[in-house]
Amino acid sequence: MPLLSPEFLLTSLIVVASPGTGAIYTIAAGLTQGTRASALAAFACTLGILPHMAAAITGLAAVLHQSALAFEIVRYAGVAYLLWMAWQTLQEDGPLQVESQARRPARAVLIEGIAINLLNPKLSIFFFAFLPQFVPTADPAPILTMTGLSLVFMAMTFVVFAVYGLFAAQMRDRVMARPAVLAWLRRGFAAAFVALGARLALAER
Repeated sequence: MPLLSPEFLLTSLIVVASPGTGAIYTIAAGLTQGTRASALAAFACTLGILPHMAAAITGLAAVLHQSALAFEIVRYAGVAYLLWMAWQTLQEDGPLQVESQARRPARAVLIEGIAINLLNPKLSIFFFAFLPQFVPTADPAPILTMTGLSLVFMAMTFVVFAVYGLFAAQMRDRVMARPAVLAWLRRGFAAAFVALGARLALAER
């Protein structure tokens, strides 16, 4: 794989660091459940983009881009999931409940984190348009190069999300000591999920 260009690294960092469903979920997990859950959430959200990158590399994203039905099915599944997450966030026993002793099963955190990014068809189309820009025209192994770029992007995603989650986890004790703050945080995260769901619903191919 050719040397990574500064443009690729900078663009990837901007994309990864921008607030989105994965970042919000990881921060919420850190605030309500601590460092372990935030690390799991960061890992799960990173895994959730793997199928989109695979689709971009193999060309399946082009099918999603061309097929209105396939795009709509995945899109509205994603919208429904985000709205469900918003509703669950408002519940005291939902996925963002504050844990003092017992921890939520790692499997539950992983499934939620993967699903959040998996059910977003815009990611496949984004990577389909994004990755080829950094593959030289004369590259003898473009698939290998795109795979390498994808792995770098995923590594950056995990690191940035893990930092977000770790910072949030450091604030956890303050959150647990203030029930009113926790209530407002739940509402804020729920509103964020609703807003992201609305943005996805209005997105065009």
